[in-house]
This record gives sequence, C-alpha cells and structure tokens, in this order.
Amino acid sequence: MARAAKLDLRAFQQELAARLAAKTTQQVEQSRLGLACAGKQWLIRLADAGEVIAVPTMATVPLTRPWYLGIANIRGNLYSVIDFAGFLGQATEPVVPGALQARMVLFGPRVGELRAGLVVTKVLGLSNLAELTRSDAAADAPAWYGARWTDKAGGVWQEIDLALLAQDPVFLQVGL
Repeated sequence: MARAAKLDLRAFQQELAARLAAKTTQQVEQSRLGLACAGKQWLIRLADAGEVIAVPTMATVPLTRPWYLGIANIRGNLYSVIDFAGFLGQATEPVVPGALQARMVLFGPRVGELRAGLVVTKVLGLSNLAELTRSDAAADAPAWYGARWTDKAGGVWQEIDLALLAQDPVFLQVGL
C-alpha cells in the first residue's frame, strides 16, 4: 500500500511540474517588452530581445547611413548599433553612451547570427497581451510589423518582429 502511494505521489509531482512548465511557457509567450521610440510605443517578443543594456561607447563607421551609429564591443563581441528612430525615418539625434533613459536592445538568438542592437528612447517594461486588444497592422506596413495592440487607456502599441527586421534588405544595407 505504501509503495502505491509513493508511485502516485511521484506521478502527481511530475504532472504538477509539467503544468507549471507549460504555464510558464504560456506566460512568456504572452509577454512583450515595451519600448518607446520615435514618439510611438513598440512591443517585441522576449525571445527576440537578447538583452537590454545602456548605450555603449561605439566606433563610427564611415560611409554608412545616418541611422547606423557604428560598432560596439560588448563583452568581446562586435555589435552593429542602429538608431531605431533614425531607421524609421525620424530625425537622428546624437546618442550619448550611458544616457539615463536611452537603451540598446540586443537581438536575441531567435533572430539568428546577426549581432546588432537597436537604440531606443526608453524601455517601458513588460506588457501582457491578455490585457491588450489586438488589431491587424496597416496594409502598407513593412513585413516586420506584427499586430497592432491597444491598451485599456487607449494607447496604441505596434508589435515588431526582430527576426523579420533582421532579414529586411533596407535594414541590412547600411552602406551609402
């Protein structure tokens, strides 16, 4: 009798662990990182964002687009640094390394081998998609635009797919 109870307890613990792992995966899939840039609010998948860091010191690269800020050495690896507002067509402003609110969002492993980061005005924290209302992206939106979301206060959030952005020919063509 004691042996049967022990086996049932083990099965119960395994089932509980599986349910917790599934719930955690579902919660992560429903979470997005909120960013502010170019006067808009953006959302990216957590799997797309490898890391969020202060804007590093970078070396400029001649004969590149104004939104290509240069190359930064991050823990021994070279990363391309992109001014996201400039890439979106907004006027580029000088980015000061270590600025109080500006951050660089490094592309994560889901994006592939591209070592790059987007400089954004501010990181707004995590958002849960269950608390937002979904609508489709505009018909003329770039391929890397995802769904558009609206929060309870009426704020509009545009989801972007960094894996698709990393394949965009305009994004990849940094030279003049």
